[in-house]
Amino acid sequence: MDLELRHLRIVRAVAEAGSVTKAASHLGLAQPALTAQLKRIERVLGGALFERDHNGARPTPLGELVLSRAMVLLPAARELQEEAVRFANANGDIPRYRLGATNGPILGGLVDRLATAWPSTPVSTYTSWSARELTTMVMLGRIDFALIGACGESAPPVEGPVVWLTVGMDPVFVLLNEDHPLVDRKEVTLAELSGERWAVTPGDSCFGDCFATACARAGFTPQTIYETDVATCMHLAKVGRAAVLCQATFQPTSGVAMVPLADAPLRWRQLLGWHPEGPGARAAASIVEHAKAAHADAVQRSTRYASWLAENPRFGTAP
Repeated sequence: MDLELRHLRIVRAVAEAGSVTKAASHLGLAQPALTAQLKRIERVLGGALFERDHNGARPTPLGELVLSRAMVLLPAARELQEEAVRFANANGDIPRYRLGATNGPILGGLVDRLATAWPSTPVSTYTSWSARELTTMVMLGRIDFALIGACGESAPPVEGPVVWLTVGMDPVFVLLNEDHPLVDRKEVTLAELSGERWAVTPGDSCFGDCFATACARAGFTPQTIYETDVATCMHLAKVGRAAVLCQATFQPTSGVAMVPLADAPLRWRQLLGWHPEGPGARAAASIVEHAKAAHADAVQRSTRYASWLAENPRFGTAP
């Protein structure tokens, strides 16, 4: 016999009543049946749980140990049941938002918007460079929504029961040292940057292949490509060691300038995903609108992108 919650309730009832007879009455059981059940529980746990005499039943040291655990487990089980019932009967709401994201412009604004709209609803975040990892987490129910990027029109990274919606389509720009001779240009071509070393943040999309293809069309093969974290990319751009490929919504730091690439040879699609049968599906429509608003805010904060967008309306936040 395995120990079950009902067995812990019996032990608690005997301890609270002070006798097996009184506990049987409270539980609506015959006293012999409760005595037999208590003996089976004691065999499972390896010893006597109560000392019984004409004065009643008192917990043994083993009984005290079991009772201390029961006082934690039984309320926790009751709270779990109550929360599950509230969840199952919620009118389209979910009791928390678990968000996962790769490097992108939406997460911070989305967290802020959710915290403002539903201040009593917990929001948690998880970040990863791997869109595949986040997609798997959605499928396993470990997060409710994933914010990822996809190169151009490429498919999401993992086949599975995940609904994907495009939040926005952004061009890829380049970050250069502020003293670079091309930083004052309205746009630069890839060919004009053929002599540069390059830096980019890691990911598991086809972006590397798309970049190589774009460079080949521009008539050159890129030199060294540093795949590293954002801080290192910024340092390499600032000291003039690399041209950094970045999303157009990026906010440059001092010492670097962001310049659009002519004809937008590289594009980055911002995607929001959720499981159609997961708890997040109920709130998906609202999360989509908040995600689009967060993306639109990020576009407006990037003055270089906002001005470029006026002449390239096919990009930006999805309608």
